[in-house]
Amino acid sequence: MKPVEKTIRRIDAWQQRHTGPAFVFGVIKKFGDDAAGTLSALIAYYGFLSLFPLLLILITLLGLFFAHDASLQKRILDSAFGQFPIVGQQLETSGLRSLRAGSVVGFVVGLLGLLWGSFGVSQAAQRAMAEVWNVPRAVRPGFLARLGRSVGFVALLGVDVIVTTFLAGLVTIGHGALWFQVLAAVTGIGVNVALYLAGFRILTPGSIPTHQLAPGAVVAGVGWTILQYAGTVLVGHTLRHANQVYGYFGSVLGLISFLFLAAELTVYAAEVNVVRARHLYPVEFSRTADGD
Repeated sequence: MKPVEKTIRRIDAWQQRHTGPAFVFGVIKKFGDDAAGTLSALIAYYGFLSLFPLLLILITLLGLFFAHDASLQKRILDSAFGQFPIVGQQLETSGLRSLRAGSVVGFVVGLLGLLWGSFGVSQAAQRAMAEVWNVPRAVRPGFLARLGRSVGFVALLGVDVIVTTFLAGLVTIGHGALWFQVLAAVTGIGVNVALYLAGFRILTPGSIPTHQLAPGAVVAGVGWTILQYAGTVLVGHTLRHANQVYGYFGSVLGLISFLFLAAELTVYAAEVNVVRARHLYPVEFSRTADGD
């Protein structure tokens, strides 16, 4: 027991003398202290519930406003489904159809499903941000303020689809030129960072300054870009094995796995903001030790 305890203390002393490891340890520790895994699971749950109503409304709106431009409809849908590696391909071929334009009841039901699902994920994300920043319940936004933030969050998702469609079009135009592909990738990372910063601003209580949200937005934007590429391997591996046992439900498991990874990435990025802004790591101790 003593050798193990000594080893742990040595590792702890080492990380306290080095700002980088101390910062990483601080983020991981705060993630655990906040029970952020549960918050991530809640975001993933409501994200799953919101996905299909969102896609249903998107397909319907495209059918209503761009009925005579099938190529544009396809590009937008490809961008939307492309947000989910491997699983997106199955969603695209799963038979989702537009609501009938003449069916007012069907359209209203779909719209209500969209509002319930998308507002659910935004409400869960707002709660997660408030918990991460330890904002007292008494000063958290009220119902109407949260509702307005939910509307803004749904609008941001729409902007995301539009921007990714535009970037996908640029990549197609510059296909074959390596420098253009690299430029498009760097631009994509920049766009993801900007979208995450806007998302953090919408979801985080206004008492938190915007400049304190920027570091986590950078982490999340880069991480989301990597996750979309790596997700093809990770989710694909899960999906192949799950399909052998669960068949169609393997796709559901793959989708939930990807959404949970995305939710954890987002919450970890938010923890980065908090730990950095409030210095929740032994930075002073490390500076003293380095000076000695």
